[in-house]
Amino acid sequence: MSLLPGVGAGRARRYRRRVRASRLVSLLLLLQTRRRMTAQELADALEVSVRTVYRDVESLGAAGVPVYADRGPAGGYRLLEGYRTRLTGMTASEAEALFLAGMPGPAAELGLGPVLAAAELKLLAALPDELADRGGRMRQRFHLDAPGWFRDPEPTPHLAALARAVWEDRMVELRYRRWKTPREVTRLLAPLAVVLKAGRWYLVARSGDQLRTYRVAEVLDLVVRDERFDRPGDFDLAAYWREWTDRYERGVYRDEARVRMTVAALEFMTYVFPPAMSRAARAAAGEPDEHGWVHTRVPIESVKQGHVELLKLGAEVEVLAPAELRDRFTATAHALAGLYPAPVDRPPA
Repeated sequence: MSLLPGVGAGRARRYRRRVRASRLVSLLLLLQTRRRMTAQELADALEVSVRTVYRDVESLGAAGVPVYADRGPAGGYRLLEGYRTRLTGMTASEAEALFLAGMPGPAAELGLGPVLAAAELKLLAALPDELADRGGRMRQRFHLDAPGWFRDPEPTPHLAALARAVWEDRMVELRYRRWKTPREVTRLLAPLAVVLKAGRWYLVARSGDQLRTYRVAEVLDLVVRDERFDRPGDFDLAAYWREWTDRYERGVYRDEARVRMTVAALEFMTYVFPPAMSRAARAAAGEPDEHGWVHTRVPIESVKQGHVELLKLGAEVEVLAPAELRDRFTATAHALAGLYPAPVDRPPA
C-alpha cells in the first residue's frame, strides 16, 4: 500500500527518491556556501531530523563528495578546501524566483544597478529558452515597490559608500544628525549591514561593544577608512533586525490615550495611522454601543504626537485621558469654533 494517498507504490518510490536527491543537493550547496555547519544546523535548514542528516552525509561521502566532520565544540561538517560542485540544474520555479528577487530601485541606490542588469543579462543568456522565458514573464507580472504611499524617496548620498564599507569590512567615520542634543555627533563605527525598511535605509553597526542602528538619510558626512575590522561570528542580521524593530516600537510609544470613537474611525485608522497605533487600538476595542461608538486605548509617543495623530479622526473621536491631551483637544475645538462659526440657516433661493 502506498504511503501517499492516490499514488501507486512505484510512483511513491520515485517521488521519495526525487525528494531525497533534492535534499542531498541542498545539503551540498549549504556546505559549499556556509563552509561549516553542525548536524543540528543542517537539520534545521533542511527541516529533517539529525539522524537523516547523518545518513545523507554518509551518502554524499559514498558518492565521492569530500565531506568530513570537525570534532569539538566548534566542529561541524565541511567540504574539503577548494572543492566546488558544478551543479547547473535549475527548475522553472527557481528561475522565476530569481527574477522576482530582482529589485532595480534598491540595487541602484546601493550602486549596483549596472551590476544587477549585467547579471540578469548573463543569467538570461545561460538559461535554456523555456526557463529564460518563464523568468521574463515573472518580471513582467510581479513588481516590488518598497516605499510607502505619499512619501518622497529619502536622499541617501552616502549609501553606496556605506554598502562598500559593509562588504569590505572597513571602519567608517561618520557625522550623524540625531533627534536629541547635541543634534550632530561624530562616530567611529564598524558597519555590519544595511537594511531597507518601508522605503527607508538603515545602517547596522558596532559602536564600541554595542550594536546600534542609524538612519542612512541622517548621515551628513562619511569617511571610509583603510582600517578593517573582524565581523562578530555570532552576528545574525535577521534575528537582530527582528529584535531591534520590536524594541523600537515598544520604546517609541511610551504612553497611551483612552478614547471613544466610532467604528468607522477605528477602521479608518488602518489607512492613516502608524501600524503600531492602529493595531493596538483594534486589539483593545470593546463592543460598539447602540450608537456605533467603541472605547479603546491608543499608544502614543507623547501628548503632542497623540494630538496630531488623533486630529485625523475629527469629530469621530473623543479623548477621555490623559487630561493634558483632552485639554489640547478642548483648546483646538474652541479655536476651530472661532474660525468656523455655526452655519446660519438661509431661506431657500
